[in-house]
Amino acid sequence: MKNIIFIISLIALISCKETTSTKKIAKMETKEFVWEGANIYFLLTDRFNNGDTSNDINFDRTKETGKLRGFEGGDIKGITQKIKEGYFTKLGINAIWMTPIVEQIHGGVDEGTGLSYGFHGYWTRDWSKIDPNFGTKEDLKELVTIAHKNGIRVLLDAVINHTGPVTSKDPVWPSDWVRTGPQCSYNNYENTVSCTLVKNLPDIKTESDESVALPKELIAKWKAEGRYKQEVQELEEFFARTGHPRAPRFYIMKWLTDYITEFGIDGYRVDTVKHTEEFVWQEFKQECDYAFAEYKKNNRDKVLDNNNFYLVGEVYNYAISDGKAFNFGNKKVNYFDKAFNSLINFEIKWNAKQMSEKDVFHKYDTILQNGLKGYGVLNYMTSHDDGQPFDKERKLPYKTATMLLLTPGTSQVYYGDESSRNLTIKGTVGDATLRSFMNWDDINNNEETKNILNYWQKLGQFRANHMAVGAGKHELISEENGLVFSRVRNNDKVVIGLNLPKGNKEITVSSIFENGEKVNDFYSNQTLEVKDGKVRFSSKDTVVLLEKK
Repeated sequence: MKNIIFIISLIALISCKETTSTKKIAKMETKEFVWEGANIYFLLTDRFNNGDTSNDINFDRTKETGKLRGFEGGDIKGITQKIKEGYFTKLGINAIWMTPIVEQIHGGVDEGTGLSYGFHGYWTRDWSKIDPNFGTKEDLKELVTIAHKNGIRVLLDAVINHTGPVTSKDPVWPSDWVRTGPQCSYNNYENTVSCTLVKNLPDIKTESDESVALPKELIAKWKAEGRYKQEVQELEEFFARTGHPRAPRFYIMKWLTDYITEFGIDGYRVDTVKHTEEFVWQEFKQECDYAFAEYKKNNRDKVLDNNNFYLVGEVYNYAISDGKAFNFGNKKVNYFDKAFNSLINFEIKWNAKQMSEKDVFHKYDTILQNGLKGYGVLNYMTSHDDGQPFDKERKLPYKTATMLLLTPGTSQVYYGDESSRNLTIKGTVGDATLRSFMNWDDINNNEETKNILNYWQKLGQFRANHMAVGAGKHELISEENGLVFSRVRNNDKVVIGLNLPKGNKEITVSSIFENGEKVNDFYSNQTLEVKDGKVRFSSKDTVVLLEKK
């Protein structure tokens, strides 16, 4: 993971609204990429951007739904459009995580929150096909190609734990594939794994090694679509190569790894990890690694770098303080070794509320440089199913950016974090309030939103330019007149200052930069010279981002 990749050189002329003046955002040069320091953008495919209005309605999904519980038109083409426009590059994003794009159930269900369709992607009907509401194979190929040309990696979202709900249009899968009860009580390991997450969400029998036949409904579907022979032939080849039993989990692993070999995606965020036996994820990693190696071997001209395939797991309520072992109460499970590179960290939003910047940075550096060394955590402040985000009222957009983008670890920007997209939508029930359509009008027309976005862009670009920010060693330099600290990863060295006085500044940098060395303040776009172990300059800002010139 120590590949040097020279990509992206651009000048972004963006209004800097952190101050009243207009200035340039400095040149972005991404020199190295490691997942431990990545800046990942998480979006709901259906809620980001509508690039093709012709695919907005499929399978007669036209019933009136609860507020924000139907398809809203976002699609793969819409994401590609924003990549081409440079939106993600200007934000310092080097990986995009999309919610699942596989074909969803055709009907809708009411779980007490109003009729809902599978706009979110987690209600699978057919793992082997892209849902037409999201797009086509050609659309996904273009997205990955364009993303890679812009130095951006692509993560899809994997669900092995469950199918979609049963509806009048979507029959239950066979009983040797799924269980329909009991419902999980979540009070110990067994009652979290061998059960259904909620009522009417059939649970895949991932523990089973018994061979099962393809569901007759899936066979009929494939035949109607003219791809039955091809799909069966590929399954025969998969089971012959691997020697795996024809158990439910291995069918699904085959279908999911096809997106690696066919499209060249770079990783998977994995859903509902703790609701599935841990050995399943070790098996999944093996198949993902094989598929990624095959893709690279067969597509040498399309390979972005020599990084390994990336797996980040959602173990709901995992905290970085847990280290490697998640505690079920009656059992501790290590999901890192032989499985996940990283787990989503549910703790940072609380740390950011309750601790100082200095203490948060020290805590995360200590854990990541010791107990979790060689692995990572994915930090987030807002997400699609966490009803207690760091800043639900969007009153702290600058602090949200500071704590997310400058805390050691991988960062997850949830779509609209950077534009203060509303999280309190009147008339919604439950997590629908977190899933409104991207607020492009605000980005284009609202001055306050432009100010906020500019701040996120500056910190994001600096982070993307320097893997040391997320994946380097953290050292405190000073607490005098603000917080000053360094991050070092091999030869990548930066000094960052927060809460500094506006106007004249004097910052000690002798532990990082030598006398006479030219350094750049990325935030104010000034070139400085180190004298007597310090840089002295004036800026209207309270943030300083120092890098070697």
